[in-house]
Amino acid sequence: MRAWGAGTMKQTEAATHGRRAVIELREKILSGDLPGGMRLFEVPIAELLDISRTPVREALSRLAEEGLLDRLPSGGFVVRRFGFADVIDAIELRGVMEGMAARLAAERGVRQEDLEKIGETVEKLDLCFGERLDDVDFDTYSELNELFHHQLAALCGSDMIRREVERAGSLPFASPSAFLPDRADIATFRRSLRGAQEQHRAIVGAIAGREGARAEAIAREHARTARRNLEYILNEDPDLITKVRGLALIRT
Repeated sequence: MRAWGAGTMKQTEAATHGRRAVIELREKILSGDLPGGMRLFEVPIAELLDISRTPVREALSRLAEEGLLDRLPSGGFVVRRFGFADVIDAIELRGVMEGMAARLAAERGVRQEDLEKIGETVEKLDLCFGERLDDVDFDTYSELNELFHHQLAALCGSDMIRREVERAGSLPFASPSAFLPDRADIATFRRSLRGAQEQHRAIVGAIAGREGARAEAIAREHARTARRNLEYILNEDPDLITKVRGLALIRT
């Protein structure tokens, strides 16, 4: 029994180190500390994070699955670089998948309990906005926005659709909150969230009304918020590039 307990503790410790390695490496990649094109090897990364090679190996494989790293034929990994077209394709893909999820939910029908839950999320999102146009509680909005999109992906009742929607949104520039500066310190971005919130409400309304085509169209347009944010940064305010996670990976 003692041997089993010791083994379980080691497995738990390894899993904890693995999760920490994924989180820390992902943050270093998205912040540009590990720039695009940089080669990564297990031993130096293990020394950097002060953990063993096994959780580092698992973390690197996980980040390769997420698309942030490429495996090298000779061994090791390299931090990926993304072109502008790659980013646009990722955003469009998420829009297609979320649009499908919304359409199927409307066509198949949704349990009243699930509609009420996502409706409650929309109501809580409303409370993030103050009286002024650019007055937004961005931290709370980001958390609730992520919850809304998880709920939307699951509404049609298909685990396969849910997994694929979440997979499409897993890259940093395809996520629902992509290309927003930390804490949204730019008024332009805060104002854009009001339009996004109206789309949240419209998507839920279309699903409740069994309007599949409308739900799909709004969801696909909603996903393009990330594209508009990216285009604003690149064309109107390049100084924001250093403030937005993930932009260090994009070749402009």
